[in-house]
Amino acid sequence: MDCQKEKSQGEMDMSDSPVVFDKVGKTAVITLNRPQRRNALDEPTKDALAAAIKTARQDRSVRSVVLTGAGGHFCSGADLKSNEGDDDEKSFSVRELLLDAHRWHSELMDLEKPVIAAVDGYALGAGLSLALAADFVIASEGARLVSSFPRMGFVPDLTLLYILPRLVGLPRAKEIVFSAREIGAEEALAMGLVQAVVPAERLRETAIEFAQRFDHAPTHVLGMAKGILNRSFETDRHALTQLEAAFQGLCAGSSYHAESLNLFLSKEAPHYPGADRLF
Repeated sequence: MDCQKEKSQGEMDMSDSPVVFDKVGKTAVITLNRPQRRNALDEPTKDALAAAIKTARQDRSVRSVVLTGAGGHFCSGADLKSNEGDDDEKSFSVRELLLDAHRWHSELMDLEKPVIAAVDGYALGAGLSLALAADFVIASEGARLVSSFPRMGFVPDLTLLYILPRLVGLPRAKEIVFSAREIGAEEALAMGLVQAVVPAERLRETAIEFAQRFDHAPTHVLGMAKGILNRSFETDRHALTQLEAAFQGLCAGSSYHAESLNLFLSKEAPHYPGADRLF
């Protein structure tokens, strides 16, 4: 595996940044970098995360994204200390903060590239929402997933109420939310919240190795398929087939398809032969 870090054009030393953006081959590695706060999301971190997601989207050389946290934890959710204050309009300010967060969170969910969350330690509250925005979650053996919102008198946010029942079913989602309990890695694997569990010392490497399976995949094809799949539960069959037909037309006119067809007719190996079973 090529683990050499590459600096994107104009990238500066980001060791003190709340979010670090690295490239390992064709994989963008986005690391939440506030270990002293278990990578809690304050406003600078959210701004930096939004910028990193945008960079990954715009960089055509990036074929996949790994999202992880520094210091043995993924993300402890919103940084409540950073939101302290006597704001007479607190209800409205919280609403605005959340609407702003929904913009970059939606961009992450809809990113037309495979996204893998590598979760070590705690994924609490909004940190759990952030992890489940990925297409796949790989957890360390010490990972702990918690919908901790009720502990603070909050309903789940950052789209957790949308994602969770689609992953585990409605009754199980209610149990997870109402109990606000810790879910260990093996239980999370059994219920489908994560797709693999590995030792902590192998977590980052495993996530990157997994991401690199898509190095030669047609990114635009995976992205369009992802767009339909993300909407499949609320899109009626007729609307979905219209999207399918439109996207297939775009695929048919692509240079990737033309090259793949020529290779097929020539009985040569395809650019992307597919991957082994992912999990």
